[in-house]
Amino acid sequence: MWPPRDPFVSIRPVSCGILHADTVFCILSPDNPPMKRIGILNGPNLDRLGRREPKIYGVRSLHELETALRVDAKALGAEIEFFQSNHEGLLIECIYRWADAGFGGMVINPAAYAHTSIALRDAVAGSGLRAIEVHISNIYKREEFRHNSLIAPVCAGVISGLGFEGYHAALYYLAAK
Repeated sequence: MWPPRDPFVSIRPVSCGILHADTVFCILSPDNPPMKRIGILNGPNLDRLGRREPKIYGVRSLHELETALRVDAKALGAEIEFFQSNHEGLLIECIYRWADAGFGGMVINPAAYAHTSIALRDAVAGSGLRAIEVHISNIYKREEFRHNSLIAPVCAGVISGLGFEGYHAALYYLAAK
């Protein structure tokens, strides 16, 4: 349970801000929080963010997303590592590297592999990592073949259609667990 209910644990605000016009958030943290390591895994074509289909994916780049997530991670007391590849095997190897290194979880945007890759699904399931699947666009408002994710059943949750905010929400969730 976060924040802890133990009266002997000192809690202090680390950061406060406005998520949306009507939503204020404050990140609370114990005085000496442990550093949680969280991976951010991006699949094929996401290196083209900002240039590829901006009407669907927006005009911000992957670098801009990473920069914004680093700010959140620092405020949350988490360490994050990013990896993007257009190659399925490299994504799988990264998942197992993070699992073997003791990462506390991962945000995964498998992109098109969500709909096709049993191997990626098996790697997520076999890694032992708590995973949140994220999609920038709402996959349920797109082509029929995108409506089914093979990855979703082995994830703690799925966030679809919130743009870059979906990554932030997933990071907050994993940092608190």
